[in-house]
Amino acid sequence: MAKPLPALIRLHLTGLRILLVFTVLCGVAYPLLITGIAELALPGQANGSLVRLDGRVVGSSLLGQNFDLPTRAVRTPALPDPRWFQPRPSAAGAGYDPTASGASNLGPNDPGLTRTIQLRRLAVALFDGVRPSSVPPDAVTASASGLDPDISAAYAYEQVNRVARHRRLAPAVVRQLVAAHTQGRSLGFLGQSRVDVVTLNLALARLG
Repeated sequence: MAKPLPALIRLHLTGLRILLVFTVLCGVAYPLLITGIAELALPGQANGSLVRLDGRVVGSSLLGQNFDLPTRAVRTPALPDPRWFQPRPSAAGAGYDPTASGASNLGPNDPGLTRTIQLRRLAVALFDGVRPSSVPPDAVTASASGLDPDISAAYAYEQVNRVARHRRLAPAVVRQLVAAHTQGRSLGFLGQSRVDVVTLNLALARLG
C-alpha cells in the first residue's frame, strides 16, 4: 500500500492545479471570449479604430498625426501643409510619436513655455491669415498624451479659409465639412465641441 504524500506536497499540488485552472480560465478562455464578442459587436474599435483611404490604412481616429509637407532634407524640420487641417502641437517625440507619449511637463510660468506659446501663436496666425488674438489655446498648447487627435471647433473653423484657398474649394463647402465632423460635449455638458482632425482630413481627401 502506497504511503500518503506529505501534507506540504499535497498543498503545493493543490495550489498548482488551481493555478493551471485559473490560467486557462483567465489567461486563455476569458480573453478569447471578450475578443470574440468585440470582433462581432464592434470590429472597428476592436482593431484600433483604423481609418482607410482607397483601401490603405492611413491612421487611427484615436491617434493624432502630423500633416506636413514632405522634405528630403534630413535636418530641416517639416513644414505644415496648408492643404490640410492642422492638429494641435505635440510633445510626443518629434510629434505624435506613439512610442513617446507624454507632455513637456513644463509649468504655466516656465519662461521657455511662455516664449514657445508666443511664437506658436504668431506662427499660427500668419499661417491661417488671422489675428494673433483670435488663435484658440489648443492651437498653441500640446495635450497631456501628445497623441490627442481632437482640436476645438473654433480652431477647425479658423483653418477653413486657408484650406479652401489652397484646395480651390468654396469656403462654404469646407465649413460644411467641419460642421459634419464636429462632435458636441460629452454627455451634453463635459468638455467642449471638438473635431477629430484625422477623420476630417480623410473626408477632405475623399472630397478631392
